[in-house]
Amino acid sequence: MANLQTTYMGLSLKNPLIASSSGLTNTIANIKTLADNGIGAIVLKSMFEEQIHIETENYIKDEHGSVKTFNNAPSTILSKRVYDYEEAYSYIYDYAKNNTLSKYLSLITEAKKTVDIPIIASINCVSNYDWQSFAKKIQDSGADALELNIYILPSDFRRTDEENEKVYYEIINEVKRYVTIPIAIKIGFYFTSLAQSVQKLSESGINGLVLFNRPYNADIDIEKITLAPGNIYSSDFEYNHTLRWISILSGKTSCDLSASTGVHNFETVVKMLLAGANTVQMASVFYKHGFNVVPDILLRMNDWMKRHNFNSVDEFRGKLSKSNLENPAAIERVQFMKLYSGIE
Repeated sequence: MANLQTTYMGLSLKNPLIASSSGLTNTIANIKTLADNGIGAIVLKSMFEEQIHIETENYIKDEHGSVKTFNNAPSTILSKRVYDYEEAYSYIYDYAKNNTLSKYLSLITEAKKTVDIPIIASINCVSNYDWQSFAKKIQDSGADALELNIYILPSDFRRTDEENEKVYYEIINEVKRYVTIPIAIKIGFYFTSLAQSVQKLSESGINGLVLFNRPYNADIDIEKITLAPGNIYSSDFEYNHTLRWISILSGKTSCDLSASTGVHNFETVVKMLLAGANTVQMASVFYKHGFNVVPDILLRMNDWMKRHNFNSVDEFRGKLSKSNLENPAAIERVQFMKLYSGIE
């Protein structure tokens, strides 16, 4: 068997496959099944920043019936500031009632007792408003690392790109005050200068960057004339955007890179590793085909490595990153691929 071992954020993984944060990584039964099928690491279902707020004493009324405050802002105002849409906040409030912080910490502890692979906790956050101390509890519960899922859509006409990006560094700096375990940042691609922004984020003291967070885009129901959910799951052809940027950024960052979105088969896994990714993250394929795709992907990776005389993942990782391409324009010129496709 070829050596599929790799490292990610200083953690030893038996292979580069990571189950990304989703509803499927929220139970011990699924975590055990994923581990039994050979997954390299697991990112637990994200806790929402708002969940943490809801359960803190800042949301408990004092003895006079008044709302407690922090940062000089009543919690009712804070909720609107952090999450500008009442329906979204209401959803998270209802979700929090059934998914408490204590349950999350217990999940971490139990997962570490049940499986022998890295368990990465996850927090979905949009601000640096007094929730970071919960990260210390995550660490104390035994999590091997923490993934901060930060996705800020730059849709506020009142905020500059500098103000939007400042939030990322505020969150990172605050969390690093509380934890010593490795930290990864999962980001979207809405940056004014993506290459420069990612490079600067990698120099902020984090250990990993996950590219990219797949947005849940809205659609429109033309019969009901109302908003409707778009495609929830990724498709196997959505990997190209991530592939391009992994190749461009590989070797240019000060932390590890994990590729996400559209990873559904061994071919895409190999492509991401050739482009320079340290690991890949998968979720939608599990919803569509179950956890037993993992051993199939690993087997096919092993066969591919044998055919190409690679004894380890390190031997071919980054071979097709931008820095190693004979013609870098092939990865950078967005219109260049027309020449390959023959479409004019």
